[in-house]
Amino acid sequence: MDIRALFDLTGKTAIVTGASKGIGKAIALGLAQAGAQVVVSSRNQEAVDEVATELRTAGHRAQGIACHVGDKDQLASLVQQTNGHFGPVDILVNNAATNPFFGPIEELDMGAFQKTMNINLEAAILLSNLVYPQMKASGEGSIIHISSIEGIHASALFSAYNVSKAALIMLTKNQAAEWGKDKVRVNVICPGFVKTKLSKMLWSNENVHNRLIEKIPLGRMAEPEEMAGLAVFLASKASSYMTGSTLVQDGGLLNGPIL
Repeated sequence: MDIRALFDLTGKTAIVTGASKGIGKAIALGLAQAGAQVVVSSRNQEAVDEVATELRTAGHRAQGIACHVGDKDQLASLVQQTNGHFGPVDILVNNAATNPFFGPIEELDMGAFQKTMNINLEAAILLSNLVYPQMKASGEGSIIHISSIEGIHASALFSAYNVSKAALIMLTKNQAAEWGKDKVRVNVICPGFVKTKLSKMLWSNENVHNRLIEKIPLGRMAEPEEMAGLAVFLASKASSYMTGSTLVQDGGLLNGPIL
């Protein structure tokens, strides 16, 4: 057996949401480098075109398709356009997320809460349901949700975001339990603190950043590119017997310092 062949995604079609920057962009690049034809999706057409052009310039097959994941019609159009460009979807990475509220639970605005759940959870359900029939028909498929360690442990002032990410982990388990019979695998990645636009409030302030990395055994925040390898693994035959799993990639943060 050639272990390298298990990671080969040649001929596979992938959709990555929230892929114009950060973790999503890194995963899109990783999947493309492994051979997949990748649809780069985010809200802004110019932004996704820029990433898709970058991938094509590097010799990969890629297409940028704008989609606001909070809009059901745009989700359906995303899948339809992907099918038109590359055929049935084999790999789905639900990465798009938002966090419009930062503050105590007693001040949580229900509008902000619903927006968070709509983008972070409902969109993942709807988009998964759209690609599931195609994966079932082909006899295989991989859905990868991007949650967070914030969905595993409590942290002050991030209540809506944490609840949505925790729900995403349980969604993974339920989809895996129901769709395993159809050879559709569903797994979830829980990144720790990654240097992205969403986490800028943590790393742009030197004092906050220094207090944070003191709690991380590896002594630093992650770069977005460090999430790509795990996504390629979950998308490929290298993880063919893995479904319903929650994979934490946090530099050891949840273990906590020994002293």
